[in-house]
Amino acid sequence: MGISRAQQKDDHLKPVIGLTGGVGAGKSTVAEMFALLGAAIIDSDKLIHQQYADPQVVETLRQWWGDKVVSADQRIDRAAIAAIVFNDANALSRLQAMLYPKIEEKRRSLMADYRKDSMIAAIVLDSPKLFEAGLNKECDCIIFVETDESIRRMRTSQTRGWDSQELSKREKLLDPLDKKKTLADYVLVNHAGKADVAREVKRIFSKVLTSYSNSAD
Repeated sequence: MGISRAQQKDDHLKPVIGLTGGVGAGKSTVAEMFALLGAAIIDSDKLIHQQYADPQVVETLRQWWGDKVVSADQRIDRAAIAAIVFNDANALSRLQAMLYPKIEEKRRSLMADYRKDSMIAAIVLDSPKLFEAGLNKECDCIIFVETDESIRRMRTSQTRGWDSQELSKREKLLDPLDKKKTLADYVLVNHAGKADVAREVKRIFSKVLTSYSNSAD
């Protein structure tokens, strides 16, 4: 059973903000803007990177799928892993079953530390699978980062080398964007100028902090 937002108020003294949106929506950029305002960021993608740097994880993946998933410098080749798991549901489930408990343990440790830090105003969960992993249940508010599909296609092409087909294939593994947008408390449009986005982030952050403070009294 998930923890309700009302129950969470008794468990920590600062709000937990969840960021969701499509792949390439610019959630990490938005998270950085929250960090400048005093929030601590827990980036799920960075937690995955950390797991891929673990020698035990490297060796396990090598045993599963061979030397092709490990580069010459003994690092995990994420593109090779993706080519396997995004074309094989069983392989994807196997990978998630190994990585997700480790990532969740690290996330909970970070959240416990951040809750104790008086210099941190809020905790932001930047996760592409916020709803799919049930992390929304740990959040006091959800922000949907909205960006035109054409911009997301351009970004993922430039930064990840994906074509439109690859983006569509990845997003089919996630909940529909319309559903996530409907469930969010705020919608942050991220195809305006950066200064405009930063102002909107500041406005939402101030509103969240005020609302949380009032409801916790």
